[in-house]
Amino acid sequence: IYDRARFVQHNLWVTRYDPRELYAAGDYMYQSADAQGLPEYVADDAPLTDTDVVLWYTVGAHHVVCPEDWPVMPCHYTGFKLKPVGFFDGNPALDVPPSPPAACHHH
Repeated sequence: IYDRARFVQHNLWVTRYDPRELYAAGDYMYQSADAQGLPEYVADDAPLTDTDVVLWYTVGAHHVVCPEDWPVMPCHYTGFKLKPVGFFDGNPALDVPPSPPAACHHH
């Protein structure tokens, strides 16, 4: 399967937006003769500046079984968070005028 699921080579991929590129493994992963999907999408090394991009990420979960999982396993969470760093030169909130104290009544 690895030959047909090359998207697992990296945790994160960024490609130019193309409405035909819908699946990380390509359109027909189990019926392909060679690698498709993300490696094929990035093969032309197209620049990403001034264009819409798609961020592809691979996440997996490993669950260690415990007695409490039987007969019904509780939730197992997994997730992804994208947080910009260095997006602004400084804190943009410092340029906002202070708001009037609405909760306090000064007599």
